[in-house]
Amino acid sequence: MKSPRFYYPDQINVGESIELSYGATHHAANVLRLEEGDRVTLFNGKGGEFLAFIKCISKAAILVSIEKFINVEHESPLQITLAQSICTNIKMDLIIRKAVELGVNNIQPILAKRCLVKLSGKRELKRVQHWEQIIISACEQCGRNRVPGVSSPVTLSSWLSRQGAMQKELNNEPTEKLYFMLSPTSKMGLHDFSKSLSVTELALLVGPEGGFTSDEDAAALMAGFSSLRLGSRTLRTESAALAAIAALQTIWGDY
Repeated sequence: MKSPRFYYPDQINVGESIELSYGATHHAANVLRLEEGDRVTLFNGKGGEFLAFIKCISKAAILVSIEKFINVEHESPLQITLAQSICTNIKMDLIIRKAVELGVNNIQPILAKRCLVKLSGKRELKRVQHWEQIIISACEQCGRNRVPGVSSPVTLSSWLSRQGAMQKELNNEPTEKLYFMLSPTSKMGLHDFSKSLSVTELALLVGPEGGFTSDEDAAALMAGFSSLRLGSRTLRTESAALAAIAALQTIWGDY
């Protein structure tokens, strides 16, 4: 049985003792019911993981002793940026958690015209912090030692303009980066793209519950995105995002 994993955001050194965060302490003591001497694994998001054991448990904190560093990674060779249009809280939380488990490296929440949820100010900040905690929790569960990033929400037009600039910079690069936009009306499927392409990076753009407007579709195509259809059925936004990530990992990733 694998030892429980905990994220520790600061420097970790072999031979030292560190105190787990309040959240990790609560989970270890009250949920997992760990005891002194039990083995745990720590990671700080910078790569690799640290084997440790619980040295001391008090009401306020848990002290663990770091024994060994293991240089192990569980990252896919395919770098995926998921540009997900913001949807209702439960759906967005699900997408982010499962996208991390499926190997996504960066998540960019998108403010599209048909988004049912509008974020700004303090509400936006709290939501981003909430997503960060979901990502950490997903990494603890799935074994990833590098923590994917989640950016503050931006409008679709703003994000597309950045992608257009990046594409110009990549024109002289030897590696391939693909840009996909999911669309139920597209005539193109993944089978239309060559599996022999040396793809190491891609961006996946997914619309909100009501889909993109025709103007947004056109703007994405103008920015260099290829529209992509996942079968002949219309999928919900959460189903579409996760199905596409899994399919892309199968072709160019580590599935």
